[in-house]
Parts: sequence; structure tokens; C-alpha cells
Amino acid sequence: MLRRLRLLRHPLLLLQKSSSPTSSPTAPSPSTSTATAQPSRLSRSDGFSPATTSRGKLGTATTGSRPATSMCYPNAGAPQLRVCCDFMNYLFHLDNLSDDMDASGTTATANAVLNALYNPTMHQNKRVSRMTKDYWQRLIRTGAPGTQQRFIEAFDFFFQAVSVQACDRAAGATHDLESYITLRRDTSGCKPCWALIEYANNLDIPDEVMDHPIVRALGEATNDLVTWSNDIFSYNVEQSKGDTHNMIPVVMGQYGLPLQDAVDFVGTLCKHSIDRFVADRAAAPFVLSELDCWAPEVARQVDLYVSGLADWIVGSLHWSFESERYFGKSGHDVKRNRVVQLLPRRA
Repeated sequence: MLRRLRLLRHPLLLLQKSSSPTSSPTAPSPSTSTATAQPSRLSRSDGFSPATTSRGKLGTATTGSRPATSMCYPNAGAPQLRVCCDFMNYLFHLDNLSDDMDASGTTATANAVLNALYNPTMHQNKRVSRMTKDYWQRLIRTGAPGTQQRFIEAFDFFFQAVSVQACDRAAGATHDLESYITLRRDTSGCKPCWALIEYANNLDIPDEVMDHPIVRALGEATNDLVTWSNDIFSYNVEQSKGDTHNMIPVVMGQYGLPLQDAVDFVGTLCKHSIDRFVADRAAAPFVLSELDCWAPEVARQVDLYVSGLADWIVGSLHWSFESERYFGKSGHDVKRNRVVQLLPRRA
């Protein structure tokens, strides 16, 4: 029976029999802002703390949103970085909650969150509504109208997809690869984070540009890389809990692949997503220059946005090993030796 996965045949995960040595932990990448060193206001509001969850202590320096945020939004100013950090902490908590939610629970949470986004001045009774209102009122102070709209729309899609996931979980339903990819692009929660790239960098890019197919393709390629690599990194914890919302069991079932070959398959798709991003990034200035709204200032802002997507690609990969969320205390060993000891299935 397969007990180990190893990350050498492909840059992400492979098999090995031998054990890996231990290594000393490395501090997370420092941010240019001091905001990451301050405790999140959301984490203490109304007695709620997202620090303790079913997957780990999200509020600690090694597992929480602060190092993740500073890696993914490295050029954000202090106020923007604080909002992004609070949202990331909040998103981690929603992700953990959604793992155990049924369809009705997901719908109730979605209604509470979206009502707070669409009506931020109204009194909110539910705790999750008050949390949403807290970060949203700070975001809209400087976030451009287009940024705000894209954020809300993306979060709406997130909850729609999580509701589908909850129904699938209750019914024991499985997806083929194509339908899984479509659903996973929204359950990942990445799309609202792309809107935060605009907010964090004080961008106001015309809708005509943000809706252009090549800009959407860049966001999709980034989403795919972040999400599919996350499926590899989180597989061990998820398989121990019997969670099948992961690309690895999907391709194992669809193509009849053994575990290691399925991991290699997903790793190859990750490589292809990087190739797509690189190609589209090179082509974007030439394609977008044909738009009527194209101007030097728009070009500058688009370059910042695309660089923000690249920061997310790099930052999420580094954070996955710095964090204890997926590999516990062994993140640095896994990053160096590419060996993962499979956890036993929980009873």
C-alpha cells in the first residue's frame, strides 16, 4: 500500500521509500508594511477568533493569513494590507466551515455575507455579517467602483460553487475532470483575491480592459496554478478525512491512475498553467493596445495587476511550505526533499 509521495519526478509530488531528514524552520518573508505584525481586528471582533479551526491554528505566524498576505500582496500599503490580511483570515475560516456545511447552511451563510456587501450601512445581526461589514467598509473607502463590483460578483460565484460542493458531498456525487475544473475555479476563493490585487495597488482599470479575454485568461491561468497545486499540497490532509473535492482522486477515478501517476498528471497541468500565463503575459500589451481606452496610464496599471497575479503564484507556493496547514512541521523538509508521509485515514 502506498505510504509516501515524493516531489522529484515533477516539481510538485512523487514517491520515495526513504525518510527525509529534519530541517530548521525559516521565518516567513517580511513585508514592507508593519501591518502584518499587528493582530487582525476581525480575529477578535465579537469574541470570534478564526485562529482555532479544524485544520489548524490560522492565527499563528506559521499557519495564518499574515505571512500569506505579505507574500501575495508585497507592495500593498499598510491600510490595504490590513484589509487584505483580514479578508484572507476570514476566507480561511469560511473555507474550513464550508467543509462541514450542508446546502442550507451554505445558503444561509451566503445570504448573510452578500447582504452585508450589498447593504453595508444596514445593521447586521449575524456574526459573519458583522465581520463582512467590518472589512468591506474599509475596502470601499479607496477601492474603485469596478474593483468593488468584481469583488462582490466573484464572492457570489464562490458561494454558488460551495453550495454545489455541499450538495455533491451529501449525495456522494463525483465530477469528471472538466466539470471539476469549472467548479474548482470558484470554490478556490481565488477570484475575490484577484479583485484585492486591484485594491491593494490602488488601481482603477477600465471594465473594458478587465473584461477582455486575455486579462480573464491571465486570471484563470493563475487561479488554475494556485488551485491545482493546492490540491496536491492539501491532498494528504484531505484523503485522511475522506474529502474527495480534489483533482487527484478525480483523475484517479476518471483515468484509472494509481496515486503517484495521478499526482504527476496534476503536476503536469500545473506546468501547463504556468506556460499559459507566461504566453498571455507576453501577448497582453499588444492585444490590449487595440482597445479604445488604452493609454500609458492604463498600461501601467495593467502591468501592476498582472505582476500582482505573478506575486500570487510565487507567494502561494512559498506559503504552502512555510505554513503548517498542509505539512505540519515538515514543510521545509518537503520543500527540499519532496517527500510526503501519507496520513492514515481517520475512523
